[in-house]
Amino acid sequence: MDRATFACSTAFFRDHNSSSQGAFCLPGGHVDFIEKVESFTYSDFFRDYLIPNHPCVFSAKFTEDWGSRRNWVTWDGKPNFDHLLQKFGEALVPVANCDVKEYNSNPKEQLPFKEYIKYWKEYISSGYSSSRGCLYLKDWHLSRAFPVQDVYTTPVYFSSDWLNEYWDAVAVDDYRFVYMGPKGSWTPFHADVFRSYSWSANICGRKKWLLYPAGQEEYLKDRHGNLPFDVTAPNLQDRSVYPRYNQSQPPVEIVQEAGEIVFIPSGWHHQVYNLEDTISINHNWVNGCNVAIMWCFLQDELAAVQREINEWKEPVDDLHLQCQVIMKSCTGIDYKEFYNFLKVIAENRISILENGLDDEASAKNTPKAAISTLGMLHAVFDLKRTVKVLTSLSANEDFKKLDLTSLSPPPEALLHHLKAAIDTALL
Repeated sequence: MDRATFACSTAFFRDHNSSSQGAFCLPGGHVDFIEKVESFTYSDFFRDYLIPNHPCVFSAKFTEDWGSRRNWVTWDGKPNFDHLLQKFGEALVPVANCDVKEYNSNPKEQLPFKEYIKYWKEYISSGYSSSRGCLYLKDWHLSRAFPVQDVYTTPVYFSSDWLNEYWDAVAVDDYRFVYMGPKGSWTPFHADVFRSYSWSANICGRKKWLLYPAGQEEYLKDRHGNLPFDVTAPNLQDRSVYPRYNQSQPPVEIVQEAGEIVFIPSGWHHQVYNLEDTISINHNWVNGCNVAIMWCFLQDELAAVQREINEWKEPVDDLHLQCQVIMKSCTGIDYKEFYNFLKVIAENRISILENGLDDEASAKNTPKAAISTLGMLHAVFDLKRTVKVLTSLSANEDFKKLDLTSLSPPPEALLHHLKAAIDTALL
């Protein structure tokens, strides 16, 4: 991050509501296409897309050196089933049935990868039809299962990735996924985990995206407050069921070609179709630009749990603890883990600011190396955003009801350390 971008980001978050998910209104829903690698910098992306929370598409030039683009695809642009079977045939993979709706999502099962590829080949040869339905391999943690494979390199634009930095540190999970599916497979209407950003790269095939800017989803809810499963369904025109649908903007539509990367802003709901047999790689990620949006989302989720419980359960002394448990089961995180998330991010940056990074460490693929690559001013920006959210978390009444004695260091001590590190770095 250069000084101009640091000044721009500081001014933006000083002058705007830090939990704002941004407005998006361009004629015809135009989305910028980034053509050339050599003329597009990290600061360009940070300033023009991350901060204002706007989508864009990167050309296939940004992925042309990936191993997956060389090896996973045949000469005519189709999935290279033989190569994939050789590398991953015995793996267990999560597979969704696109033709079945259960609790507003598609049911999933675990299948051997070789069985899924056998199904996919038969599905193609049968004219894209099967008694088993349209099966879609989704949310496969391939990078975690096969860490040494030459698959892809995360573009620098997406390298400030707090989610995967944290979950790698605690060795529990990650938010790096591979998707593989036949023509006609699709993902229902949704927003991404924690209202995170996402990037999605097509290794082969084509996708159609329907994007709704943050806030537009409110007009798509039915009279009970539920979002649609399929935003293209004819019944959305029924005003007795969807009374505000006619107030919604048309979606921003993107057709993504092979090799291209789509950047999905934080909090934008979307629906996605595979127009051809398609393989894609996707990351969900949070950083200093949208961590306040994540914090707002968690507060909204807890409030929804509290409302639900209050409708059917008599008040009890540990109700606040039960609400945290339920929230974590639904979202994957509770308030105390969110504190630890902020702590890990902050401590990694403090280490860089206080100790620097030696040449040996900078050559490794580690969070500290990524932070160093982005520069010291980026570390300061991250700490400033962490202080903002941590201050709000510490003052939150639901957080203060929890037993915080297990948190080390205590929130007040961590805040003091962060502010001191920022002051020293800016001297």
